[in-house]
Amino acid sequence: MSSNGVSSSISKRLAGKVALITGGASGIGESTVRLFVENGAKVVVADVQDDLGAVLCKELDDGTGYNVSYFHCDVTDESDISNAVDYAVEKYGKLDIMFNNAGIRGDVGATTLTTDMNDFKKVFDVNVFGSFMGAKHAARVMAPAKTGCILFTSSMASVICSGNAPAYAASKHAIIGLMKTLAVELGPKGIRVNAISP
Repeated sequence: MSSNGVSSSISKRLAGKVALITGGASGIGESTVRLFVENGAKVVVADVQDDLGAVLCKELDDGTGYNVSYFHCDVTDESDISNAVDYAVEKYGKLDIMFNNAGIRGDVGATTLTTDMNDFKKVFDVNVFGSFMGAKHAARVMAPAKTGCILFTSSMASVICSGNAPAYAASKHAIIGLMKTLAVELGPKGIRVNAISP
């Protein structure tokens, strides 16, 4: 088979799938949006970076205005997450993949003695609570369909200690525990749950 044949068959792996990606306007989220669209998925980019999200969607639009769309979503606000999930279902008829990717590092130079508690709480609000709420609302629409995939972005920081950034490391370790718990709970409902740890 030629390389073109392989490429074209791979590019259809997500055909017919609908994905919502938080933190989708930049970084790992942006790369995932590009890959999912290339592989045939319809994608909702959910982020607070409105300008970046709009530029990305305009670039990836296939001319129909239907294959990729942007939705303003602050993952620390449960109503924003609920509305983003509802938007995906209203626009595309379903939600197959929820990628809870939005995250912040906080003060990466902080140590136990220098950590500001407001910074620590903010990291957990975005990285852990935001991810949980994303999973909660995705499961709300996936469970009746008895199918779906919920993904999280964790980090190697959850398993390899650097000696600093305790808020970030703890939040990413919490994601692993959350992923395992939800995998056991939601698996019988047909929902796969997993995490990546870049």
